Amino acid sequence: MALWRGSAYAGFLALAVGCLFLLEPELPGSTLRSLWSSLKLGPAPQGPVSPEGRLAAAWDALIVQPVQRWRRVAVGVNACVDVVLSGVKLLQALGLSPGNGKDHSVLHSRNDLEETFIHFMGKGAAAERFFSDKETFHDIAQVASEFPGAQHYVGGNAALIGQKFAANSDLKVLLCGPVGPKLHELLDDDVFVPPESLQEVDEFHLILEYQAGEEWGQLKAPHANRFIFSHDLSNGAMNMLEVFVSSLEEFQPDLVVLSGLHMMEGQSKELQRKRLLEVVTSISDIPTGIPVHLELASMTNRELMSSIVHQQVFPAVTSLGLNEQELLFLTQSASGPHSSVSSWNGVPDVGMVSDILFWILKEHGRSKGRASDLTRIHFHTLVYHILVTVDGHWANQLAAVAAGARVAGTQACATDTIDASRVSLRAPQEFMTSHSEAGSRIVLNPNEPVVEWHREGISFHFTPVLVCKDPIRTVALGDAISAEGLFYSEVHTHPHY
Repeated sequence: MALWRGSAYAGFLALAVGCLFLLEPELPGSTLRSLWSSLKLGPAPQGPVSPEGRLAAAWDALIVQPVQRWRRVAVGVNACVDVVLSGVKLLQALGLSPGNGKDHSVLHSRNDLEETFIHFMGKGAAAERFFSDKETFHDIAQVASEFPGAQHYVGGNAALIGQKFAANSDLKVLLCGPVGPKLHELLDDDVFVPPESLQEVDEFHLILEYQAGEEWGQLKAPHANRFIFSHDLSNGAMNMLEVFVSSLEEFQPDLVVLSGLHMMEGQSKELQRKRLLEVVTSISDIPTGIPVHLELASMTNRELMSSIVHQQVFPAVTSLGLNEQELLFLTQSASGPHSSVSSWNGVPDVGMVSDILFWILKEHGRSKGRASDLTRIHFHTLVYHILVTVDGHWANQLAAVAAGARVAGTQACATDTIDASRVSLRAPQEFMTSHSEAGSRIVLNPNEPVVEWHREGISFHFTPVLVCKDPIRTVALGDAISAEGLFYSEVHTHPHY
């Protein structure tokens, strides 16, 4: 009888473990195998079999909280309401038909909008443009806002990063930016907006999405992505910058996140130059020892990008977040490595990307001979991410890069955890770590998804992304990636050299 009870008990437990495996496929394989072996029922069933499932389980084991966690994060200065809808449907509603694609650095008319949208949809690349004509933009915005199926979201890198941080209940978040009534209503209750940041009218940004394989006339999009445009003068002049910096004294943050420099593209050269100097002055007013992360975004003005690099903005910040378009534009604007490459041909080459990242930190980052605070860059592209740091300044970067990549998969698919059946591993199976010097050849292993290499006192952490096959929403992924990477990062503050 006792023997029968023991067998039945083991059988029920085995059934329970089997159910657990079915209900929780994301549990690390090691957890399930140890449960199984404790029952002494023979060989353990293997964990998730697909490369995607194995990679997601490996990430979960790697992503650990930093020892020193942020308590108060201040974010500024671009904020708006995103109106998200189908790009093709909006352009059809505006009476536009598909012609030839042509990039316009500033949009002056509906025709410019149609040509520029087609140019980027054809490449499957993300872009953001300023629309110069206030009345025409207002008319388009009204059609878009009232369009069936159009959705309103929190927009602007700063507001989105603030929202992401506010999802962690033990964090206090301050947001400075032009916050109108609709945006205030959309913001998380845990995001504190100083009264000086509130304004009577919202700034609207129109986000035209398209799906992979979507067709319009002769055009077919190779990837799902989006095209963003606005007539946003408040964010364009970074009007809230001084309010932001003056509110830091009372708020006492231990991390500052700054974004919105790209919004100045619609301003005159003189105003850009003057404002950049004021940005540097404002950043230097932030107390020493508080890290400042700068989130870059889509730009077309080489002079503005070059000024950001050279006019002391880079040395004034501690950390940078950027994607493949911004990285290539940055090296072209500042004559860095691989600057003769006009555009990425498909997936950005890992060796070329790491050469440019290395150059940024070597030329503009912290070193014994240079008074710069820049020690970290978080690079993200659709299929992989790289986190690069100057040795001795940051901890927990392995977890940080994995967390940033994991959130790209969950947010795009709108799931709480990685659903291995809805994502695909598209990163290069093997790659060189450099092209400008003798790099190493890396072969990707889903069971060990974070690859680390070193070059002259600079550490690289690479991980693939599990790309959502049918993304629910592509907007704000970069902001979520950077926020998540920062959330898991730990900074070591050092005295200036």
